Amino acid sequence: METLNILTLSLIGIVFYTFLGYPLILFLLVKIKKAIKPSKTASYCEDFPSVTLLIAAYNEAEIIEEKIQNSFKLNYPKDKINFVFVTDGSNDETPALVEKHKNILLLHSDERKGKTEAINRAMKFISTDITVFSDANAMLNSDAIINMVKHYSDPKVACVSGEKRVSIPEKAQASSAGEGLYWKYESKLKKWDSELYSATGAAGELFSIRTAFYENVRTDTILDDFIISMTIAKKGYKIAYEPESFALENASESIQEELKRKIRICAGAFQSMYRLLPLLNIFKYGIFTFQYLSHRVFRWTLAPLALFSLIPISFFGLLYNFEIYLIFLGLQFVFYSFAFLGWKYEKLKTRKKMFFVPFYFTLMNYSVFAGFFRFFSGNQNHIWQKAKRLNL
Repeated sequence: METLNILTLSLIGIVFYTFLGYPLILFLLVKIKKAIKPSKTASYCEDFPSVTLLIAAYNEAEIIEEKIQNSFKLNYPKDKINFVFVTDGSNDETPALVEKHKNILLLHSDERKGKTEAINRAMKFISTDITVFSDANAMLNSDAIINMVKHYSDPKVACVSGEKRVSIPEKAQASSAGEGLYWKYESKLKKWDSELYSATGAAGELFSIRTAFYENVRTDTILDDFIISMTIAKKGYKIAYEPESFALENASESIQEELKRKIRICAGAFQSMYRLLPLLNIFKYGIFTFQYLSHRVFRWTLAPLALFSLIPISFFGLLYNFEIYLIFLGLQFVFYSFAFLGWKYEKLKTRKKMFFVPFYFTLMNYSVFAGFFRFFSGNQNHIWQKAKRLNL
């Protein structure tokens, strides 16, 4: 009985620590750090570094002109910014639409080998100080780049992650509302991670690196953005986070599209964790290993396993302490009932605030298991089939 109780409390502790405990500890550590040694605010560069905005686009004819105009409106010295669009494999009008703009370097190959191969190829044409990566369907705020480059005044910073923001319609589906809430939570964690020491990765919607630090990424890589940024961290440099540099994109069109995206990310997470095993050496990476384990590894491994293991353990516990485990089982039943109702309302295209959080949380953790089996069965293609987004 004692062993069962210890196991149950341990599993609860893992779930609590991963999703609530670590953010709380992180918040407190940042407060303590600021009290002991107030951080210096990154200042704007007097001499702006040269920058290349790199966009890898595949069959984005519907939105590519909007992305081009958004890029041209960026507030950055015109003589210090270049534009490179790589459209490998696109068989729609995307290359032709880009080619109309003479101040954009268009790189196109009819053969589609995936985004990673396209980026590797494009980087050979870039010689500016900084390379900024962004997705074709993500629109940047006008000061996005100017806000990012100020962090490079710190020689320890070699990567800067922008903030991903999700555009949610007023009457959003559960999956859309959940996606937006998740990214607000994730953005806050990234901000605190960066303030403590370093963010743990960057999202492909918007991030930048010192060009000289780029290493060709293996072409079978699933999460190219995460690997590019974390490879820089593996060299001992910091990843800064700049919330005032943001990329806005529409939420997933449906729960099916969001689930497809989540499962791919989770499959890529297992691939990435294997390739980034050296980062688990706390004697070499110190506080960054603590951040990486708490923010990423636990969320992709122990937490989902603990969460769903609690269900059979609760049934088993009824044999030894009926009252306590019945209450605990009842709480889980209520939570997953809310998640189920969130799924039902999503199918009806109706938003119910009290249901979409349990729904999206359950979806996110289910995706870890699906991603695990997808990756280890070899069924996850590194060539991304883009998720459909809402038209707002």
